[in-house]
Formats: sequence, C-alpha cells, structure tokens
Amino acid sequence: MKSARENLAERNRETWRPLACANVGPVRRFFDLQAGSIWRDVASETASLSGNLLDAGCGAQPYRCLLPVSVRYQAIDSAAAQEDFGYIAPDTIYYAGNRWPVEEAAFDAVLCTETLEHVLNPKEFLREASRCLGPGGRLILTVPFAARWHFIPHDYWRYTPSGLKHLLQAAGFEAIHVYARGNALTVACYKNMAVVISLIMPQGRRTWKTLAGIALGVSLLPFFLFCALLGNLSLSSVGGDDCLGYTVLARKRS
Repeated sequence: MKSARENLAERNRETWRPLACANVGPVRRFFDLQAGSIWRDVASETASLSGNLLDAGCGAQPYRCLLPVSVRYQAIDSAAAQEDFGYIAPDTIYYAGNRWPVEEAAFDAVLCTETLEHVLNPKEFLREASRCLGPGGRLILTVPFAARWHFIPHDYWRYTPSGLKHLLQAAGFEAIHVYARGNALTVACYKNMAVVISLIMPQGRRTWKTLAGIALGVSLLPFFLFCALLGNLSLSSVGGDDCLGYTVLARKRS
C-alpha cells in the first residue's frame, strides 16, 4: 500500500531528542515528570540497601547518589552506550553481547532504570539479572509506558504489568510488585509539557517555522508551569491504568 506517510520502520533518528538524564536535580525533577517519578521510587527503595549493588544499563549513573555510603556500587552498560545513547561514565564496565561481565550470585541488589525498553532480548537480560543475584537478592526496575519513541531506532518495547510479571517469573523472580507512576492526569500534563518543550528548545536548523514555534512556546509558559504543578501533585495518587511508567520490585527465587 503506497502512502504519503513516512515508513517509520526505516527511521533511524529522532526529530527531537530528549535531554540526557545525567543530573536529576530538584529543578529537573519538578519539570521532568518521568525523571521525578523515578527519583521518588528509587530513593524510597534504595535507602535500606546494603551490600553489593549492580547498576545495569547505568547510563550516566543519575541515581548513584541515592545509595547509602555503605553500599558497594558497580555499573555496567552496553559497549554501544556512547554511540547509540550518548552516555559514558567513569567506573563503568562496558560490554558486548548478552552475558554480563559479572560473577554469578555476586550482588545483593540490581538496579535497572529505563533500560529494558532498549534491550532486544529482555528474557536473556532478566535471566542475567537473576544469575548475578544471590538467593533472595533484590531487583529494582523501572520502565516507561506513556513515553515517546526515543533514541530511535534503539527503543523496542513498552511493557504492561502482566507482561512484566510473566518475564520476571520466567527469569526466576518471585514476590513481584508492579507499581504505576502517576495516572491519566499525570500523563496528560506530561504530554502537554513535552509539546511546549519541543517548541521552546528546537533541535536542528533554525527556520521561520522553528522561530514561530519558539514564540508560541514562550506564550504557553504559564500553561507549562500549571501542568508541571498539577502533574507533580497527581504523582501523590496511587496510580492508574494509564501512567508514565512502572516501578517493579522483585526478589530472586530462593
């Protein structure tokens, strides 16, 4: 079927790339509802950690600062992290292939934030998370749900709670809890804010259209601020069927 629409199966780049998640300070947490919601959940779960923690798909290690000082931290990431995602960080082991460069049962916890959607073989990835954990070891995982297609073409999946449960059980995890981050109101605020941000901060060559977009975006700043405030307030709810993403807690089967 011929169509004037773009064949997205052939796309290999984004029209607008989100800002790298390197420093999740209070300003970013307020205006980036995804990052802010992840920060809240990771902070609440990591406060009680001890022993050895593996940050799998660490990116720029934005949540390392939340760990207690007693936790021994190790980060790993794909060898293509810099080329495909623009991330490189010190104290990180970069590897190629499916097998993680860590010993079996060497860690008490695995942290994996906003990574699984970029993994072509999630079953193998989660089996590796299970392999490197000791019996009863903890997995703290976050995935997006209402999120734009990003880091094109290296963004492959969106997961539901039932899909996550199936994958984790097959990988050897139990005591699986999946929590929604936000609700339909949070998503509406997030999407509207994303439109304004893309107008104010255009990427690529400046034309009269992008300049007109900047002017429109500036005029929408009061609306943007209202959405940011409303979106943050909505995060205090228990979550809903439509949400920004999911935070998953599980333990390796003993």
